[in-house]
Amino acid sequence: MKVLSLEKERIKITMQLIGVGEDMCVIITGGDKPHIGCVTLSTPRQSLADKNIISATTSVLNLIGHKDDEVARYVSHKLSSALNKNVAASCGIHIDNAEKREIELIMKITEELTEMIINESL
Repeated sequence: MKVLSLEKERIKITMQLIGVGEDMCVIITGGDKPHIGCVTLSTPRQSLADKNIISATTSVLNLIGHKDDEVARYVSHKLSSALNKNVAASCGIHIDNAEKREIELIMKITEELTEMIINESL
């Protein structure tokens, strides 16, 4: 298992990476009350637009009232496409009284952590 964290302002996001054979499981948590708000599964496939590019198909299971699907879908889809492997992601990030710019910062941190995983895996 590998753990990556990134903190900006009052937002800290942690990604735990677990290898499962050739596949990957990512647990994404952060904020005041980490939880399971969404689970995604991405499987790589040829791009529909260009057969020379790997894309992914992503399935999403989201709990009612949670907005963790954006982060979970981004992470599993991006990793599956870039690494050409099945990726499951569980995400639960809760920031009390989050402002719009903090929600945008959550995505920015998520993107940075995802790029770190890709760069370390290639």
